[in-house]
Amino acid sequence: MACSLSATLVSNSLHLNRITSHCCLHLHHPTLSLHQNLPIYSKNLPKLLTTQNHATTTPFASGTAGVESPVLSDDTTSSLDSVKVFDLEGNGIPISDLWKDRKAVVAFARHFGCVLCRKRADYLASKKDIMDASGVALVLIGPGSIDQAKSFAEKTKFQGGEIYADPTHSSYEALQFVSGVLTTFTPNAGLKIIQLYREGYRQDWKLSFEKDTVTRGG
Repeated sequence: MACSLSATLVSNSLHLNRITSHCCLHLHHPTLSLHQNLPIYSKNLPKLLTTQNHATTTPFASGTAGVESPVLSDDTTSSLDSVKVFDLEGNGIPISDLWKDRKAVVAFARHFGCVLCRKRADYLASKKDIMDASGVALVLIGPGSIDQAKSFAEKTKFQGGEIYADPTHSSYEALQFVSGVLTTFTPNAGLKIIQLYREGYRQDWKLSFEKDTVTRGG
């Protein structure tokens, strides 16, 4: 599951581009610049266009700013209000609590076996000190089981952030992320996987070819 969006660490606003088959993110921060493969959101999703430091959509590596066009509907925010995710201890948490009363970067992984997401999670975690200095929580959500989330935590350097599982894919469906390997996997993604293997990262192929991941993951 993937999307293309740009968001800010410090604003309360969000602009979400229509879901695409490539996922990337672009964060704007005075001392933090990221171009990565995890879609993210900033704090307080329903509050659109409320600050000057707003989030805008932008094509990955295009170098052009996106058009200010909030498309997160009332129906979508209502759908999110009913979504629960689960921490590594199995505790169910309303997803909106993750950004309630705090600033947060919330990243969504394609699935917990995705090698690209593991690389990007490590990169985000490497910037945790900057986020901490800004009072920003780092959160990652993945479609899958709690055990898969635990495995992801063990095999990445994301220990400084919070990881949550979405076993029913409810948040992904509410946000209308595209799904399925045939939709999200591209030749360019294949080349990136080869590059990451050279860096020592590994795809969890067993998880990647599970029926639920193939049909609903990415």
